[in-house]
Amino acid sequence: MATFPAYEPTYSATKSSQPKIRTAQFGDGYQQRVTFGLNQNPKEWRLSFSVSDADADIIEAFLDARADDADSFDWSPPGDASTYKWICPSWTRELFDFERSKVDVTFMQVFEP
Repeated sequence: MATFPAYEPTYSATKSSQPKIRTAQFGDGYQQRVTFGLNQNPKEWRLSFSVSDADADIIEAFLDARADDADSFDWSPPGDASTYKWICPSWTRELFDFERSKVDVTFMQVFEP
């Protein structure tokens, strides 16, 4: 299993949650909710890395390799010592200064053995 290179994202990083919940609404206004599935609360992170062009090349090469084999990778979110499995369905690179790049990524949590 590949591990995302050890670069710290710039702030602000955005974490999103969308729990899988089924809701039954009854005529008298009563509502019943239940979680759906085993891993019902996956996370999504939108991050930016402001790095040198050489480091941006490393990040892009890593993400391109995962896109080629459709494999997930290990990564630890900011402030979390645990490692989880992620995919990166999209990323962009901006060349904003001499020999500096900004790489914006979206990491989506996946659940695999």
